[in-house]
Amino acid sequence: MIISTRGRYALRVMMDLAEHNDGSFIPMKDVAERQGVSLKYLEKILPSLTKSGMIEGVHGKGGGYRLKSSPDSCRVGDILRLTEGDLAPVTCVEQKAHHCERHTSCRTYPMWSELNRLINDYLDGITLSALVNGELPDRRDRPEETEKEQ
Repeated sequence: MIISTRGRYALRVMMDLAEHNDGSFIPMKDVAERQGVSLKYLEKILPSLTKSGMIEGVHGKGGGYRLKSSPDSCRVGDILRLTEGDLAPVTCVEQKAHHCERHTSCRTYPMWSELNRLINDYLDGITLSALVNGELPDRRDRPEETEKEQ
């Protein structure tokens, strides 16, 4: 699974809207400028975010975009599934996959299935609020185990 530019930029847009969430509509040119992303590219992403009900937009003077719900209820997994589709690491565990004929005898299927569950559970456990507030554990700071317990 590789998250595309579209998915990463959608997440950045949503985070920016969460950071500047005061109830007013935020001009997308401001978001594009803050995020260092082309306004044209963002304009390709916005329709799917709007159609899904994650954001709402108003055209004209004083217009822009804003979150439709609290950053506490916007899950990263939902944003990425919207922009990327299924987040499954292999096709056989995709939500809409037809089980292959080897499904019952495949020794790797349980591994892929569990990895898919872990990916989705992890991303669904992260909200925009957590990202904006830096509330994720940084596992890079943990000392790596060099020896197993004796």
